[in-house]
Amino acid sequence: MNKPDSLRNHLLAAVPELRVDPDRLLVFIDNGTVRSTAAVGLSFEYAYTLNVILTDFAGHPDALMIPLLAWLLVNQHELLANQEKGKEAIKFEADILDNSKVDLSIALPLTERVIVKKQDDGTLQVRHPDEPQLEPYLPAGEWQLYAGDSLLAAWQSTTQDGGDIASPHPRRHD
Repeated sequence: MNKPDSLRNHLLAAVPELRVDPDRLLVFIDNGTVRSTAAVGLSFEYAYTLNVILTDFAGHPDALMIPLLAWLLVNQHELLANQEKGKEAIKFEADILDNSKVDLSIALPLTERVIVKKQDDGTLQVRHPDEPQLEPYLPAGEWQLYAGDSLLAAWQSTTQDGGDIASPHPRRHD
């Protein structure tokens, strides 16, 4: 599993207070499962709850949450993009120690795909692919969607902020 180390390294690099004493940032995996992808072969998906615990944290919660959201946007974007998943996706608890410090626990439901392919020589090769990335929405203009030479749809889009799952875009009609 690669995401726990990735998030830990990201937070240590992003939050100056954590760089001073990295041992105050603890990462645990709970409720892990291995799910078959039902594809031919041995590929599977890890699913687990990642618990991130900060002890004696004196910073503002925003200093941690915004870098966390930035990491999720790249590594588990459906927690941010899917409104239903997002309602319960990022959970936290805080124990207020005094007026200046807290122990903070954050729970994140994460998944990781693992691709296992048989090579020509009979060996198995394992790969942990990156998450599909978001691409900007289509720019404003008239768009047409084709399947081969057949026009499937045409529409006028407006400029919007946000992103969409990386996928082939239709051709722009000029």
